[in-house]
Amino acid sequence: MRPSGRAFDQLRTVSLEPNVSKYAEGSCLVKFGDTHVLCTASVDTSVPRFLKNTGLGWVTAEYGMLPRSTHSRTDREAAKGKQTGRTQEIQRLIGRSLRAVTNRAAMGEMQVKVDCDVIQADGGTRTAAITGSFVALHLAFQHLKEIGALKTMPLEDHVAAVSCGIHQGTAVLDLDYAEDSAAQADANFVLTGNGGLVEIQATAEDKPFAEAQFLELLALARKGIGELVALQKAALGL
Repeated sequence: MRPSGRAFDQLRTVSLEPNVSKYAEGSCLVKFGDTHVLCTASVDTSVPRFLKNTGLGWVTAEYGMLPRSTHSRTDREAAKGKQTGRTQEIQRLIGRSLRAVTNRAAMGEMQVKVDCDVIQADGGTRTAAITGSFVALHLAFQHLKEIGALKTMPLEDHVAAVSCGIHQGTAVLDLDYAEDSAAQADANFVLTGNGGLVEIQATAEDKPFAEAQFLELLALARKGIGELVALQKAALGL
């Protein structure tokens, strides 16, 4: 029995609420159980220096956890004067995941910055952020298309992410904190709507796990991401 009482292949209750920010071109409040992340997409007419005069656009992300998103308060990284390695790793992952399904030539020379702010954390903040960020990015591109700034939608597929792990010897889908902190192995899967692999982060926390177990985790991830993509489509009215 999982601590949450869920079946081994069952996601937490997931919701994707679009257009929660008055000012951002695209926004989404994503909830994976008790993990809540606010994702906002902001359009910038400039691009990084290395992309000037290339005709290509850019999608990037920033990630942060609010001071009381966890059991005890943590100082804002801005107050410390630098980001942690974990924060930098996660925001780069989010950016790579979104760019994997974006036709940057169709964007032209503009940039979309996606901010992911963790309001409440109970495991899987990076996977929730990626799943919600896609909705925010889609809405931003849709807005640009409606006002005539884009001729076509630059997104070529959906992208979503989910965690899987081995808990008490069983492969399970979508780890919450209770499972993540006690898992023998855990993995984060980023896949496209068509099943393409974008990124996989898998780690043995106790002892090495077998290839057959990894394939179990991948099968669970495919099932979960199929459900997440369906929720993205519903949130976007597609």
